[in-house]
Amino acid sequence: MVAATGVDESSLYYRGWRVVLACFLMAFFMFGFGLYGQGVYLAELQRAHGWPGTLVSAASTFSFLLTSVLVIFTDDLLDRIGLRSLILCGLSALGASTVLLALMQTPWQLYLAYALMSVGWTGMGTVVIATVLNSWFERRRGLALSLAFNGATCGGIILVPLLLSLTGSIGFRSAMLAATIVMVVLVLPVVIGFIGWPGGTSLASGGRPSGAGTAAVHSRKALLANAAFWTMVLPIAIALLAQMGFIIHQVTFLEPLIGRANAGLAVTIMAAMAVVGRLSLGLFVDRLDPRLACAASMTSQAAALFVLLQSTNPTVLLACCAVYGFSIGNMITFPPLIIQRELGSAAFAAAMGLGTSISGVVSAFGPGIVGLVRSFTGSYTTAFAMCVLLDLVAAGIVLWRPGGRAKIVRRVD
Repeated sequence: MVAATGVDESSLYYRGWRVVLACFLMAFFMFGFGLYGQGVYLAELQRAHGWPGTLVSAASTFSFLLTSVLVIFTDDLLDRIGLRSLILCGLSALGASTVLLALMQTPWQLYLAYALMSVGWTGMGTVVIATVLNSWFERRRGLALSLAFNGATCGGIILVPLLLSLTGSIGFRSAMLAATIVMVVLVLPVVIGFIGWPGGTSLASGGRPSGAGTAAVHSRKALLANAAFWTMVLPIAIALLAQMGFIIHQVTFLEPLIGRANAGLAVTIMAAMAVVGRLSLGLFVDRLDPRLACAASMTSQAAALFVLLQSTNPTVLLACCAVYGFSIGNMITFPPLIIQRELGSAAFAAAMGLGTSISGVVSAFGPGIVGLVRSFTGSYTTAFAMCVLLDLVAAGIVLWRPGGRAKIVRRVD
């Protein structure tokens, strides 16, 4: 581990908090453009070019699946080109993607833009953010991760409405170009000025000595045979599958019950509560057992969905969305905490990359499975009941603690 031992991590003067700011901005634009913004692209590209929705949505699926493959190799990229270079590559790729989305004329350019977005995820996504913060923090790691990952939710709350507003006033092309310029102006200086490994260490990779690339390959093989790894990855993947299924179908489910305006309000409340949930958990998560906290979050989401299926009262439905949202953001905060505690820093980047890849592939099927069950049954009752069951199964799996702490990669001092 490379956390600066003996340093007051609570002090505002600690350099690690500047790294948190940089990671917050990275998450803000990466999730804002790369996840939440995809709904905007779907509507605007259909309107501008007359392309069918299946073409654009297929490009989104392609991007998510490609991202799930690329993040596996984050550890190797950190080892070969270094942290700052990887992030700058990710920023360049994301910027090129958003510019191409603004200027594109043909469908092949759409797939190129989404492929570039996948490279952006590799350089600026959750694996890199978690890895760099893991190296800077030990006692306040949970708070640092919560604050940084709140940038992801804020990207959805702020950037998407801003894109929609700008699109209405100056057009989609100008809106995307302007937002891209703002991203580069804000992110580039903080990455160059703040991002790096803790002082006094000579690192080519996240917390390991230079030249540990071969060990990273071996660590991935060992991880796949390690029970502690699977009892973290599998439940997170299952919970995210249920979560993605509910989020994508939320408005369609709620609109007939409470109207379009209130359905939109439910989404806003859920997103806002995700921010509150991350901040609240971040204040004391470092004193909690992350597996117990993770199981409690999954159980609360199951309870919220269960009550939501029993009621048609608008107040109750909005309250259920608020409870559900409280735990949404924490599903990406728990894995790095569990990995650090049980697998250690030597395998951290490899475990985060492989785990994120598995979770990404599994959760990508969530919206489709929920939609398929709804089509077969004619309502969302069975589909969301399935999500309740999945959350409870995930909570049970994450509480299983394989004996002993596995040493995935032996440190070379």
